[in-house]
Amino acid sequence: ATTEIYTLSLHDALPICQSCRSSTRLSSFSMSFLLPIFIRFLFLCLYFYSYKRIFLKIDLKKTLFFHFFVTFVDDYVKWMLRIMEKKKIVIACDSYKGCLTSKEVNFQLGVRSEELGVNADIVTLEMSDGGDGMLDAFLSAMGGERVAMHAHDALMRWIDAEYGIANDTAIIEIANTAGLALIEPEQRNPMKATSWGVGEQIMHAYRRGIRHFIVGLGGSATSDCGIGMLKAMGDDWKKIRKDCSFVLASDVTNPLCGPNGAARVFAPQKGADAKMVEILDARARKFAEVSKKHFEKEQDDARSSQDMIVDASEMPGAGAAGGLGYAFLQYFHAEFHSGADLLLDAIDFEHLVADAELVITGEGHSDKQTLMGKMPQKILGRAKNANANLPVWLISGGISDKEALLDAGFDKVIAVTPEDMPLDEAMKPETAKNLLRGLHWEGRFVTCPIS
Repeated sequence: ATTEIYTLSLHDALPICQSCRSSTRLSSFSMSFLLPIFIRFLFLCLYFYSYKRIFLKIDLKKTLFFHFFVTFVDDYVKWMLRIMEKKKIVIACDSYKGCLTSKEVNFQLGVRSEELGVNADIVTLEMSDGGDGMLDAFLSAMGGERVAMHAHDALMRWIDAEYGIANDTAIIEIANTAGLALIEPEQRNPMKATSWGVGEQIMHAYRRGIRHFIVGLGGSATSDCGIGMLKAMGDDWKKIRKDCSFVLASDVTNPLCGPNGAARVFAPQKGADAKMVEILDARARKFAEVSKKHFEKEQDDARSSQDMIVDASEMPGAGAAGGLGYAFLQYFHAEFHSGADLLLDAIDFEHLVADAELVITGEGHSDKQTLMGKMPQKILGRAKNANANLPVWLISGGISDKEALLDAGFDKVIAVTPEDMPLDEAMKPETAKNLLRGLHWEGRFVTCPIS
Protein backbone atom coordinates (compact mmCIF):
# COMPACT_ATOMS: atom_id res chain seq x y z
CA ALA A 1 0.00 0.00 0.00
CA THR A 2 1.19 3.49 -0.76
CA THR A 3 0.24 6.93 0.45
CA GLU A 4 0.66 10.13 -1.54
CA ILE A 5 0.81 13.38 0.41
CA TYR A 6 -0.23 16.55 -1.36
CA THR A 7 0.52 19.82 0.40
CA LEU A 8 -1.31 21.69 -2.31
CA SER A 9 -2.02 25.31 -2.97
CA LEU A 10 -5.76 25.31 -2.42
CA HIS A 11 -6.06 27.72 -5.34
CA ASP A 12 -4.75 24.83 -7.45
CA ALA A 13 -6.27 22.02 -5.41
CA LEU A 14 -9.89 22.88 -6.09
CA PRO A 15 -9.65 22.98 -9.90
CA ILE A 16 -7.47 19.88 -9.77
CA CYS A 17 -10.17 18.08 -7.80
CA GLN A 18 -12.90 19.34 -10.11
CA SER A 19 -11.11 18.58 -13.37
CA CYS A 20 -9.83 15.22 -12.24
CA ARG A 21 -12.99 13.99 -10.59
CA SER A 22 -14.66 12.99 -13.87
CA SER A 23 -11.53 11.31 -15.20
CA THR A 24 -10.95 9.65 -11.82
CA ARG A 25 -14.46 8.27 -11.82
CA LEU A 26 -14.02 7.04 -15.41
CA SER A 27 -10.71 5.34 -14.67
CA SER A 28 -12.13 3.94 -11.43
CA PHE A 29 -15.12 2.58 -13.36
CA SER A 30 -12.83 1.13 -16.00
CA MET A 31 -10.51 -0.51 -13.48
CA SER A 32 -13.18 -1.78 -11.11
CA PHE A 33 -15.74 -2.96 -13.68
CA LEU A 34 -14.55 -3.21 -17.27
CA LEU A 35 -11.06 -4.57 -16.66
CA PRO A 36 -12.09 -7.48 -14.39
CA ILE A 37 -14.83 -8.46 -16.84
CA PHE A 38 -12.40 -8.40 -19.74
CA ILE A 39 -9.77 -10.45 -17.89
CA ARG A 40 -12.30 -12.94 -16.62
CA PHE A 41 -13.82 -13.24 -20.09
CA LEU A 42 -10.43 -14.15 -21.48
CA PHE A 43 -9.94 -16.78 -18.82
CA LEU A 44 -13.45 -18.09 -19.40
CA CYS A 45 -12.66 -18.52 -23.10
CA LEU A 46 -9.41 -20.21 -22.19
CA TYR A 47 -11.26 -22.38 -19.69
CA PHE A 48 -13.76 -23.63 -22.26
CA TYR A 49 -11.05 -24.08 -24.86
CA SER A 50 -9.07 -26.13 -22.41
CA TYR A 51 -12.14 -28.12 -21.46
CA LYS A 52 -11.96 -29.98 -24.73
CA ARG A 53 -8.18 -30.32 -24.60
CA ILE A 54 -7.80 -31.23 -20.94
CA PHE A 55 -11.03 -32.15 -19.21
CA LEU A 56 -12.20 -34.60 -21.87
CA LYS A 57 -8.90 -36.34 -21.57
CA ILE A 58 -9.51 -36.44 -17.79
CA ASP A 59 -6.02 -35.21 -16.96
CA LEU A 60 -6.64 -34.54 -13.25
CA LYS A 61 -3.26 -32.97 -12.51
CA LYS A 62 -3.52 -30.51 -15.37
CA THR A 63 -7.12 -29.73 -14.46
CA LEU A 64 -6.28 -28.95 -10.84
CA PHE A 65 -3.26 -26.89 -11.86
CA PHE A 66 -5.33 -24.88 -14.30
CA HIS A 67 -8.07 -24.32 -11.71
CA PHE A 68 -5.62 -23.03 -9.10
CA PHE A 69 -3.90 -20.86 -11.70
CA VAL A 70 -7.20 -19.21 -12.68
CA THR A 71 -8.08 -18.69 -9.01
CA PHE A 72 -4.68 -17.14 -8.32
CA VAL A 73 -4.98 -14.70 -11.23
CA ASP A 74 -8.51 -13.75 -10.17
CA ASP A 75 -7.35 -13.01 -6.60
CA TYR A 76 -4.36 -11.09 -7.97
CA VAL A 77 -6.65 -8.90 -10.08
CA LYS A 78 -8.82 -8.15 -7.02
CA TRP A 79 -5.72 -7.25 -4.99
CA MET A 80 -4.44 -4.93 -7.74
CA LEU A 81 -7.80 -3.23 -7.95
CA ARG A 82 -7.78 -2.61 -4.21
CA ILE A 83 -4.34 -1.02 -4.48
CA MET A 84 -5.41 1.18 -7.37
CA GLU A 85 -8.65 2.32 -5.75
CA LYS A 86 -7.14 4.69 -3.20
CA LYS A 87 -9.20 6.49 -0.62
CA LYS A 88 -8.96 10.18 0.17
CA ILE A 89 -8.10 11.72 3.53
CA VAL A 90 -8.36 15.47 4.10
CA ILE A 91 -6.16 16.92 6.86
CA ALA A 92 -7.14 20.47 7.80
CA CYS A 93 -5.65 21.46 11.15
CA ASP A 94 -5.31 24.97 12.50
CA SER A 95 -1.93 25.95 13.92
CA TYR A 96 -0.75 24.74 17.31
CA LYS A 97 -0.40 28.33 18.43
CA GLY A 98 3.10 29.31 19.53
CA CYS A 99 4.43 25.92 18.49
CA LEU A 100 3.68 24.65 14.96
CA THR A 101 2.08 26.25 11.93
CA SER A 102 -0.97 24.73 10.27
CA LYS A 103 1.23 23.50 7.42
CA GLU A 104 3.65 21.81 9.82
CA VAL A 105 0.89 20.04 11.77
CA ASN A 106 -0.75 18.81 8.59
CA PHE A 107 2.54 17.55 7.18
CA GLN A 108 3.46 15.60 10.31
CA LEU A 109 0.06 13.90 10.38
CA GLY A 110 0.35 13.11 6.69
CA VAL A 111 3.79 11.57 7.09
CA ARG A 112 2.56 9.56 10.08
CA SER A 113 -0.30 8.18 8.01
CA GLU A 114 2.23 7.07 5.41
CA GLU A 115 4.30 5.34 8.07
CA LEU A 116 1.19 3.51 9.25
CA GLY A 117 0.69 2.19 5.74
CA VAL A 118 -2.61 3.94 5.05
CA ASN A 119 -3.62 3.40 1.41
CA ALA A 120 -4.91 6.86 0.57
CA ASP A 121 -4.38 10.12 -1.22
CA ILE A 122 -3.84 12.68 1.53
CA VAL A 123 -4.79 16.29 0.84
CA THR A 124 -3.58 18.85 3.39
CA LEU A 125 -5.28 22.24 3.69
CA GLU A 126 -3.72 25.18 5.54
CA MET A 127 -6.19 26.68 7.99
CA SER A 128 -6.51 29.96 9.86
CA ASP A 129 -9.43 31.85 11.38
CA GLY A 130 -7.72 35.21 10.90
CA GLY A 131 -4.97 34.74 13.49
CA ASP A 132 -1.61 33.02 13.13
CA GLY A 133 -0.90 31.89 9.58
CA MET A 134 -3.76 33.88 8.06
CA LEU A 135 -1.68 35.22 5.17
CA ASP A 136 -0.33 31.78 4.25
CA ALA A 137 -3.74 30.13 4.47
CA PHE A 138 -5.60 32.73 2.41
CA LEU A 139 -2.89 32.96 -0.25
CA SER A 140 -2.95 29.19 -0.46
CA ALA A 141 -6.72 29.30 -0.91
CA MET A 142 -6.94 32.22 -3.32
CA GLY A 143 -3.63 32.06 -5.16
CA GLY A 144 -1.80 35.33 -5.78
CA GLU A 145 1.56 36.78 -4.90
CA ARG A 146 3.48 37.94 -1.86
CA VAL A 147 4.56 41.55 -1.71
CA ALA A 148 7.65 42.33 0.35
CA MET A 149 8.14 45.73 1.93
CA HIS A 150 9.84 47.55 4.79
CA ALA A 151 7.53 48.58 7.62
CA HIS A 152 7.55 49.30 11.33
CA ASP A 153 6.74 46.81 14.04
CA ALA A 154 4.68 47.70 17.12
CA LEU A 155 7.72 49.40 18.74
CA MET A 156 8.47 51.41 15.57
CA ARG A 157 11.48 49.31 14.61
CA TRP A 158 12.09 48.70 10.92
CA ILE A 159 11.33 45.15 9.84
CA ASP A 160 10.85 43.16 6.64
CA ALA A 161 7.12 42.65 6.22
CA GLU A 162 4.84 41.22 3.57
CA TYR A 163 1.25 41.04 2.49
CA GLY A 164 -0.53 39.22 -0.31
CA ILE A 165 -2.38 40.22 -3.45
CA ALA A 166 -4.90 37.87 -5.04
CA ASN A 167 -6.67 39.25 -8.09
CA ASP A 168 -7.56 42.78 -7.01
CA THR A 169 -7.61 42.07 -3.27
CA ALA A 170 -4.88 42.66 -0.70
CA ILE A 171 -4.57 40.16 2.13
CA ILE A 172 -3.08 41.68 5.26
CA GLU A 173 -2.22 39.80 8.44
CA ILE A 174 -1.78 42.52 11.03
CA ALA A 175 0.49 40.28 13.11
CA ASN A 176 3.01 40.63 10.29
CA THR A 177 3.76 44.15 11.50
CA ALA A 178 1.89 44.77 14.77
CA GLY A 179 2.21 41.22 16.05
CA LEU A 180 2.89 40.25 19.64
CA ALA A 181 5.25 37.49 18.52
CA LEU A 182 7.58 40.13 17.01
CA ILE A 183 8.14 41.76 20.40
CA GLU A 184 10.46 40.28 23.00
CA PRO A 185 8.52 39.35 26.17
CA GLU A 186 10.42 41.79 28.34
CA GLN A 187 9.63 44.68 25.96
CA ARG A 188 5.90 44.11 25.55
CA ASN A 189 4.00 47.24 26.55
CA PRO A 190 0.58 48.08 25.05
CA MET A 191 0.96 51.64 26.29
CA LYS A 192 3.70 52.13 23.68
CA ALA A 193 2.78 49.57 21.03
CA THR A 194 1.41 51.05 17.81
CA SER A 195 -0.46 49.83 14.74
CA TRP A 196 1.54 52.20 12.51
CA GLY A 197 2.89 49.31 10.42
CA VAL A 198 -0.62 48.19 9.48
CA GLY A 199 -1.27 51.64 8.04
CA GLU A 200 1.97 51.40 6.07
CA GLN A 201 0.89 48.10 4.54
CA ILE A 202 -2.52 49.46 3.55
CA MET A 203 -0.93 52.55 1.99
CA HIS A 204 1.58 50.40 0.12
CA ALA A 205 -1.22 48.31 -1.41
CA TYR A 206 -3.38 51.38 -2.08
CA ARG A 207 -0.60 53.01 -4.08
CA ARG A 208 -0.38 49.84 -6.16
CA GLY A 209 -4.00 50.32 -7.14
CA ILE A 210 -5.57 47.86 -4.71
CA ARG A 211 -9.04 48.83 -3.53
CA HIS A 212 -10.27 45.68 -1.77
CA PHE A 213 -8.78 44.33 1.45
CA ILE A 214 -9.11 41.24 3.63
CA VAL A 215 -7.53 41.93 7.02
CA GLY A 216 -6.78 39.27 9.64
CA LEU A 217 -6.98 40.78 13.12
CA GLY A 218 -5.34 38.09 15.25
CA GLY A 219 -2.14 38.15 17.28
CA SER A 220 -1.70 41.89 17.84
CA ALA A 221 0.64 43.51 20.37
CA THR A 222 -1.32 46.76 20.37
CA SER A 223 -4.14 48.42 22.25
CA ASP A 224 -4.11 51.78 20.45
CA CYS A 225 -7.57 51.59 18.83
CA GLY A 226 -5.96 51.83 15.39
CA ILE A 227 -4.70 55.38 16.01
CA GLY A 228 -1.23 54.43 14.81
CA MET A 229 -2.66 53.00 11.59
CA LEU A 230 -4.62 56.19 10.92
CA LYS A 231 -1.59 58.39 11.61
CA ALA A 232 0.51 56.37 9.16
CA MET A 233 -2.07 57.11 6.45
CA GLY A 234 -2.12 60.84 7.10
CA ASP A 235 -4.85 62.65 5.20
CA ASP A 236 -5.00 59.77 2.73
CA TRP A 237 -7.33 57.94 5.11
CA LYS A 238 -10.18 60.00 3.67
CA LYS A 239 -9.44 58.80 0.13
CA ILE A 240 -9.12 55.23 1.37
CA ARG A 241 -12.44 55.56 3.17
CA LYS A 242 -14.06 56.66 -0.07
CA ASP A 243 -12.33 54.29 -2.50
CA CYS A 244 -11.76 51.04 -0.62
CA SER A 245 -13.67 48.17 0.95
CA PHE A 246 -12.48 46.14 3.93
CA VAL A 247 -13.45 42.69 5.14
CA LEU A 248 -12.18 41.81 8.62
CA ALA A 249 -11.36 38.18 9.37
CA SER A 250 -11.91 37.66 13.08
CA ASP A 251 -14.14 35.75 15.46
CA VAL A 252 -13.81 38.34 18.26
CA THR A 253 -17.13 39.97 19.21
CA ASN A 254 -15.99 42.23 22.06
CA PRO A 255 -16.90 45.95 22.08
CA LEU A 256 -14.23 48.62 22.30
CA CYS A 257 -14.66 49.69 25.95
CA GLY A 258 -16.02 48.47 29.26
CA PRO A 259 -15.78 45.18 31.15
CA ASN A 260 -15.64 43.15 27.93
CA GLY A 261 -13.65 45.73 25.99
CA ALA A 262 -10.28 45.53 24.32
CA ALA A 263 -8.24 46.79 27.28
CA ARG A 264 -9.77 44.70 30.06
CA VAL A 265 -9.98 41.44 28.12
CA PHE A 266 -6.90 41.48 25.91
CA ALA A 267 -4.37 44.04 27.20
CA PRO A 268 -3.15 41.85 30.11
CA GLN A 269 -2.08 39.24 27.56
CA LYS A 270 0.06 41.91 25.92
CA GLY A 271 1.92 43.00 29.03
CA ALA A 272 -0.46 45.45 30.69
CA ASP A 273 -0.81 45.62 34.47
CA ALA A 274 -4.01 46.69 36.24
CA LYS A 275 -3.16 50.40 36.11
CA MET A 276 -2.35 50.23 32.41
CA VAL A 277 -5.66 48.51 31.72
CA GLU A 278 -7.59 51.41 33.27
CA ILE A 279 -5.59 53.99 31.32
CA LEU A 280 -6.01 52.11 28.05
CA ASP A 281 -9.76 51.74 28.54
CA ALA A 282 -10.14 55.44 29.31
CA ARG A 283 -8.01 56.29 26.26
CA ALA A 284 -10.20 54.11 24.04
CA ARG A 285 -13.37 55.72 25.40
CA LYS A 286 -11.97 59.21 24.76
CA PHE A 287 -10.97 58.33 21.20
CA ALA A 288 -14.44 56.96 20.52
CA GLU A 289 -16.03 60.17 21.83
CA VAL A 290 -13.82 62.36 19.62
CA SER A 291 -14.49 60.16 16.60
CA LYS A 292 -18.21 60.26 17.23
CA LYS A 293 -18.23 64.07 17.28
CA HIS A 294 -16.25 64.16 14.04
CA PHE A 295 -18.66 61.90 12.22
CA GLU A 296 -21.73 63.59 13.68
CA LYS A 297 -20.46 66.80 12.17
CA GLU A 298 -19.72 65.09 8.90
CA GLN A 299 -23.17 63.53 8.86
CA ASP A 300 -24.69 67.01 8.98
CA ASP A 301 -23.15 67.64 5.60
CA ALA A 302 -25.83 67.02 2.97
CA ARG A 303 -23.32 65.19 0.82
CA SER A 304 -22.66 62.61 3.52
CA SER A 305 -23.94 59.07 3.23
CA GLN A 306 -27.15 58.40 5.12
CA ASP A 307 -25.69 55.04 6.12
CA MET A 308 -22.71 56.57 7.90
CA ILE A 309 -21.76 54.93 11.20
CA VAL A 310 -21.63 57.64 13.86
CA ASP A 311 -20.38 55.47 16.74
CA ALA A 312 -19.01 51.96 16.22
CA SER A 313 -17.57 51.52 19.71
CA GLU A 314 -20.33 49.14 20.82
CA MET A 315 -20.44 47.12 17.64
CA PRO A 316 -19.39 43.46 17.88
CA GLY A 317 -15.72 43.15 17.02
CA ALA A 318 -14.78 46.74 17.81
CA GLY A 319 -12.46 45.44 20.53
CA ALA A 320 -10.59 43.08 18.22
CA ALA A 321 -6.82 43.56 17.90
CA GLY A 322 -6.63 46.17 20.62
CA GLY A 323 -9.34 48.33 19.05
CA LEU A 324 -8.15 48.04 15.44
CA GLY A 325 -11.54 46.54 14.76
CA TYR A 326 -13.11 49.80 15.92
CA ALA A 327 -10.93 51.91 13.63
CA PHE A 328 -11.86 49.81 10.60
CA LEU A 329 -15.56 49.86 11.48
CA GLN A 330 -15.69 53.55 12.33
CA TYR A 331 -13.41 55.01 9.69
CA PHE A 332 -13.65 52.57 6.76
CA HIS A 333 -17.13 50.97 6.92
CA ALA A 334 -15.51 47.55 7.29
CA GLU A 335 -17.50 44.33 7.45
CA PHE A 336 -16.78 41.62 10.01
CA HIS A 337 -16.81 37.99 8.94
CA SER A 338 -15.80 34.80 10.66
CA GLY A 339 -12.24 34.14 9.54
CA ALA A 340 -12.93 30.41 9.45
CA ASP A 341 -16.01 30.84 7.25
CA LEU A 342 -14.19 33.19 4.89
CA LEU A 343 -11.45 30.65 4.29
CA LEU A 344 -13.73 27.62 4.02
CA ASP A 345 -15.94 29.47 1.55
CA ALA A 346 -12.90 30.45 -0.51
CA ILE A 347 -11.85 26.82 -0.99
CA ASP A 348 -15.39 25.42 -1.34
CA PHE A 349 -14.63 23.06 1.53
CA GLU A 350 -17.80 20.97 1.27
CA HIS A 351 -16.97 20.15 -2.35
CA LEU A 352 -13.40 19.21 -1.45
CA VAL A 353 -14.46 16.71 1.22
CA ALA A 354 -17.55 15.32 -0.51
CA ASP A 355 -15.64 12.24 -1.73
CA ALA A 356 -13.33 11.88 1.27
CA GLU A 357 -13.26 8.89 3.58
CA LEU A 358 -11.93 10.81 6.58
CA VAL A 359 -11.38 14.42 7.69
CA ILE A 360 -8.80 15.26 10.37
CA THR A 361 -8.76 18.65 12.06
CA GLY A 362 -7.24 20.07 15.23
CA GLU A 363 -5.71 23.04 17.07
CA GLY A 364 -3.35 23.76 19.93
CA HIS A 365 -5.88 23.05 22.68
CA SER A 366 -9.49 22.00 22.32
CA ASP A 367 -12.23 22.38 24.93
CA LYS A 368 -15.80 23.64 25.17
CA GLN A 369 -14.74 26.96 23.64
CA THR A 370 -13.82 25.09 20.48
CA LEU A 371 -17.55 24.56 19.97
CA MET A 372 -18.16 28.33 19.98
CA GLY A 373 -17.24 28.87 16.33
CA LYS A 374 -13.55 27.97 16.27
CA MET A 375 -12.01 26.41 13.17
CA PRO A 376 -12.38 22.72 14.17
CA GLN A 377 -16.07 23.23 14.94
CA LYS A 378 -16.59 24.96 11.59
CA ILE A 379 -14.84 22.08 9.80
CA LEU A 380 -16.93 19.53 11.68
CA GLY A 381 -20.17 21.22 10.69
CA ARG A 382 -19.27 21.61 7.04
CA ALA A 383 -17.87 18.09 6.71
CA LYS A 384 -21.04 16.58 8.18
CA ASN A 385 -23.10 18.84 5.94
CA ALA A 386 -21.26 17.45 2.91
CA ASN A 387 -21.66 13.87 4.12
CA ALA A 388 -23.46 13.03 7.35
CA ASN A 389 -21.55 9.74 7.62
CA LEU A 390 -18.11 11.25 6.99
CA PRO A 391 -15.84 10.56 10.02
CA VAL A 392 -14.23 13.68 11.49
CA TRP A 393 -11.33 13.29 13.92
CA LEU A 394 -10.07 16.00 16.26
CA ILE A 395 -6.33 15.73 16.94
CA SER A 396 -5.16 18.64 19.11
CA GLY A 397 -2.15 19.39 21.23
CA GLY A 398 -4.25 19.19 24.38
CA ILE A 399 -7.82 18.17 25.14
CA SER A 400 -10.28 19.24 27.84
CA ASP A 401 -14.01 18.49 27.99
CA LYS A 402 -13.55 15.41 25.81
CA GLU A 403 -17.09 14.15 26.29
CA ALA A 404 -18.55 17.48 25.19
CA LEU A 405 -16.43 17.36 22.04
CA LEU A 406 -17.55 13.82 21.27
CA ASP A 407 -21.17 14.75 21.91
CA ALA A 408 -20.76 17.63 19.45
CA GLY A 409 -20.11 15.12 16.67
CA PHE A 410 -16.38 14.45 16.49
CA ASP A 411 -15.90 10.73 15.86
CA LYS A 412 -12.54 10.62 17.63
CA VAL A 413 -10.93 13.12 20.00
CA ILE A 414 -7.21 12.61 20.46
CA ALA A 415 -4.72 14.55 22.61
CA VAL A 416 -1.19 14.65 21.22
CA THR A 417 0.50 15.67 24.47
CA PRO A 418 0.74 13.21 27.39
CA GLU A 419 -0.95 14.47 30.54
CA ASP A 420 2.26 14.30 32.57
CA MET A 421 4.36 16.34 30.11
CA PRO A 422 5.23 19.91 31.26
CA LEU A 423 3.68 22.60 29.06
CA ASP A 424 7.00 24.31 28.26
CA GLU A 425 8.35 21.01 26.98
CA ALA A 426 5.22 20.26 24.94
CA MET A 427 5.40 23.71 23.33
CA LYS A 428 8.81 23.04 21.82
CA PRO A 429 8.38 22.56 18.04
CA GLU A 430 10.59 19.47 17.87
CA THR A 431 8.76 17.88 20.78
CA ALA A 432 5.40 18.55 19.14
CA LYS A 433 6.59 17.05 15.85
CA ASN A 434 7.85 13.95 17.61
CA LEU A 435 4.56 13.58 19.47
CA LEU A 436 2.59 13.83 16.23
CA ARG A 437 4.86 11.30 14.59
CA GLY A 438 4.60 8.98 17.60
CA LEU A 439 0.85 8.86 18.13
CA HIS A 440 0.53 5.19 17.22
CA TRP A 441 3.59 4.17 19.20
CA GLU A 442 2.10 5.71 22.33
CA GLY A 443 -1.09 3.74 21.85
CA ARG A 444 -3.33 6.79 21.49
CA PHE A 445 -3.69 6.65 17.72
CA VAL A 446 -6.24 4.19 16.41
CA THR A 447 -5.16 2.95 12.99
CA CYS A 448 -7.22 4.54 10.26
CA PRO A 449 -10.19 2.29 9.44
CA ILE A 450 -9.77 2.80 5.70
CA SER A 451 -6.21 1.48 5.62
